[in-house]
Amino acid sequence: MIHTRLFSRCFLPQSFKLGGGCHGDAFRAISSMPEPCQSSPISDGDSCDFDWDSLGFGLMPTDYMYIMKCAIDENFERGQISRYGNIELSPSAGVLNYGQGLFEGLKAYRKDDGGLLLFRPHENALRMRTGADRMCMPSPTVEQFVDAVKQTTIANRRWVPPPGKGSLYLRPLLIGTGPILGLAPSPEYTFLVFASPVRNYFREGSAPLNLYVENEFDRASRGGTGGVKSISNYAPVLKAITRAKSRGFSDVLYLDSVNKRDVEEVSSCNIFIVKGNVISTPATHGTILPGVTRKSIIEIARDRGYEVEERAINVEEVFDAREVFCTGTAVGVAPVGSITCMDRRIEYQTGAETTCQELYSTLVGIQTGTTEDKMGWTVEIC
Repeated sequence: MIHTRLFSRCFLPQSFKLGGGCHGDAFRAISSMPEPCQSSPISDGDSCDFDWDSLGFGLMPTDYMYIMKCAIDENFERGQISRYGNIELSPSAGVLNYGQGLFEGLKAYRKDDGGLLLFRPHENALRMRTGADRMCMPSPTVEQFVDAVKQTTIANRRWVPPPGKGSLYLRPLLIGTGPILGLAPSPEYTFLVFASPVRNYFREGSAPLNLYVENEFDRASRGGTGGVKSISNYAPVLKAITRAKSRGFSDVLYLDSVNKRDVEEVSSCNIFIVKGNVISTPATHGTILPGVTRKSIIEIARDRGYEVEERAINVEEVFDAREVFCTGTAVGVAPVGSITCMDRRIEYQTGAETTCQELYSTLVGIQTGTTEDKMGWTVEIC
């Protein structure tokens, strides 16, 4: 058996075995329970005693995770909240050998009155189901997905930062955990959700991003899995990101893999350009991830009177834009200060009174409950 560590800072020895499923011994949560704060029961509703001003976007293990299993010819039925800890996989698990896995990302926010809000969890559930179909995997129902996220948030509610200090990032995973040797779908699947409090994704914080147009490496190709949140989409971009960051850039902007002409997306987020009252973003036709934040910003912009286009965008058009910004669950709405392509560098308008700031303020207001949610996007869970 091979141990896959989810990571923890401090360990409190405890063990439990996850029963059920076709291969119960192929996946077991084991010891290594993180206890960064003093232990508390699931019902503890107080915030953790932590210096929230020091929070960044790094893994800070919380108390509990959710886990549910099923065989390939079965449906997911009932999961459970368990102490956060390491997991154990067979060396022949489908996710390790063939990358059969998906993940999602969404956030929980603490309101001024202490209540907790989730932002559009049903959209993440639907996207996982679409991805599962593409990857030949069974998937939790929308109701099961949302319930699992709710349970994980409630169990870890003391880790939801105070208003204005960040959010609780929730990471649902769907992975093939059954043993397999020949290239085929895994015989068993595990759905789990873990959480970590986070703040700004980029090291620049809320400062404008500086992007580099990547001409050598592709993020996705036609007919591939660029349009779903497959785990196999992300490791291939690490080389390009590492190279760009070593040169002082924040991230990489990728072009289409066929003509190297149209912009697609940044490594972990979608991209928008602004010209006058028109906001444009690349259309999602299989190579671009249909981001939940992307979809939300499009709807907010249209509601505020902007004309929004989803279409192919030639890289030359980006250089003529007044503003450029990125969207994603992790990054939120991030202004772009400059884009460099080869030896050409273009700077963009940022700061107050920009379209980016207007849309960002509206989105955050809805997410945190300080602005009326006329869209019906938020889910209050406690």
